[in-house]
Amino acid sequence: MKNHQKEEKHIGGLGTYIKDIVYGANDGTITTFAVVTGAVGAGFSTTVIIVLGFANLFADGFSMAASNFLGTRSEDQLFRKEEEREIYEVENLPDREKTEIREVFENFEFTKEDTEELVNLVSKNKHFWVDFMMRYELRMSIPDEGNEWKASALTFISFVIAGSLPLMPFIIFEVNGSTFIYSIIATGLALFIVGAARYFVTMKNWLVSGLEMLIVGGIAAGVSYCVGYLISLFIQ
Repeated sequence: MKNHQKEEKHIGGLGTYIKDIVYGANDGTITTFAVVTGAVGAGFSTTVIIVLGFANLFADGFSMAASNFLGTRSEDQLFRKEEEREIYEVENLPDREKTEIREVFENFEFTKEDTEELVNLVSKNKHFWVDFMMRYELRMSIPDEGNEWKASALTFISFVIAGSLPLMPFIIFEVNGSTFIYSIIATGLALFIVGAARYFVTMKNWLVSGLEMLIVGGIAAGVSYCVGYLISLFIQ
């Protein structure tokens, strides 16, 4: 007899790194557009705009990826340090740790009787005990091995791919008064597509997700444009 129950789906694969991908793509798009805006405002040639844009794209992308790597590695090291401390306390200060377990369950409004039963169950397994304290006392999740490499690589890739879109009109089309308009459209499309792509992880309305990203990123892009325009007035 076939089981017609739907399989429970959990986030996995690239979905685990959605924050890194969205953050990289958004920052790459806005940063590159800011360079384009400043270069156009200063009256630079197409060649200079493209060179400045791609130089900034790869330099900033690498910098962001490196920062992500170091930040994630630091979180992992902090977790391991706190885990070692919890292991020591579980083995050498069990009574104090049991008191902390009680406090956790009391905060969840378990009865006194249920709390004592749960304390006894948790403290029977030292591995689970340590894991429990890391999750519910320190609010720290177990990091994945090698997570920092994947996170930093995906940040760099999404930064470069999305960030290259504002530059494409200067490469594809003959430069004229409309080229900057095309760059604005490409930037908007990049922001919307990145936002809409969150649907595949969050399963939220793709249109709403796309518009949300477009609005937030659009505000940032607008600020970049205004700053570039104002600065160009002073240096002319």
